[in-house]
Amino acid sequence: MQIIKDLVEKHYDSIVSLRRHFHTYPELSAQEFNTQQRILEELSALGLTPRKIAGTGVIAKLQGALPGKTIAIRADIDALELQDECGKPYQSQNPGVCHACGHDGHTAMLIGVAKTLVELKDRLAGTIIFLFQPSEECFPGGAALMVEEGALADVDAIIGTHLWQSLSAGTSGISYNRMMASPDSFTITIKGRGGHGSMPHQTVDALLVGAQVVTALHTIISRNIDPLEQAVLSIGSFKSGDTFNIIPDTATLIGTVRSFTMDIKKIVFDRMEQIVSGICLAAGATFQIDKNLGFPPVINNPQIAEVFANASVETLGAENTLTIDPVMGGEDFSVYLEKVPGAFIFIGTGNKDKGIIYPQHHPKFDIDEKALAYGTETMVRTAMKLSSSL
Repeated sequence: MQIIKDLVEKHYDSIVSLRRHFHTYPELSAQEFNTQQRILEELSALGLTPRKIAGTGVIAKLQGALPGKTIAIRADIDALELQDECGKPYQSQNPGVCHACGHDGHTAMLIGVAKTLVELKDRLAGTIIFLFQPSEECFPGGAALMVEEGALADVDAIIGTHLWQSLSAGTSGISYNRMMASPDSFTITIKGRGGHGSMPHQTVDALLVGAQVVTALHTIISRNIDPLEQAVLSIGSFKSGDTFNIIPDTATLIGTVRSFTMDIKKIVFDRMEQIVSGICLAAGATFQIDKNLGFPPVINNPQIAEVFANASVETLGAENTLTIDPVMGGEDFSVYLEKVPGAFIFIGTGNKDKGIIYPQHHPKFDIDEKALAYGTETMVRTAMKLSSSL
């Protein structure tokens, strides 16, 4: 329907303005009070009756004029603990807090979807549930609390988008099964016996043991996981010692494991235990491994992904609607997918000509704002298709 494109164009300036507002005033997970208030005001102005949910989240319902299914659309609203260096007039005014993952755009787009669908109410089948979710950036995440408080009550399907820098603006990317990995983390604490740097024979060098552990852990994926499977193990932090002439008694390693199945997850963590145990035993050190199992993987429903892709084709064209390989990043949108069928799609935001080249979670992250119209239109088309066809 051409009217959808026309209405999104009509609301485009307000969507951009909202995105810049949220980017200027970002708030951390579970602290999105001003963001929540602005969302409540915007939805109320549309004649909807939004309410608070999950602490700092918002839920609202739009009833169409025609019979149909109930479709939920989700946006995450929290920012990162990061100093914004985008250098634009809308750069964050909250020190150390930054929308460097695109959630400002997600929030603005979903408000834009609401604005558009309200004007299409007479043509709309079923019911649309707008979910503005807090706390995606921290585990256990806000999705679980949204579900616990009834966000998916009577919902037949759910959709969501993520602005994605590695795809060019004007394109989208979707997978028809695995979309995003399960993000787990771990902390390994190694205890040795410290001493003078000139007398290493009197010590159990925790730093040396830790270095051996780091090297050995990186053999797990290459030697214990089927090469046709997808898995990642990365060490992000290794801390041991404070000065040049003291052999440290403690080393701490922090890292992440990414996988798509419980079987792979188990293999990785079992081998981690064996490797750390063996190295520490040989060195005379002791250890502790603390695991933090994160969100489940995002696994798209193939049928709903197909509807999403068709909506993207109508918005961007078939040549710009890309079938992509899964990515190893995590997302608590997966919590909703464990309850109801749904799909997640990436909306490209990169643009080298405009200098929009920095990845998610980078201080200079920014988006090509044309992507906001593409994402809004794709969600509107998908929601209307699903509500009338499921």
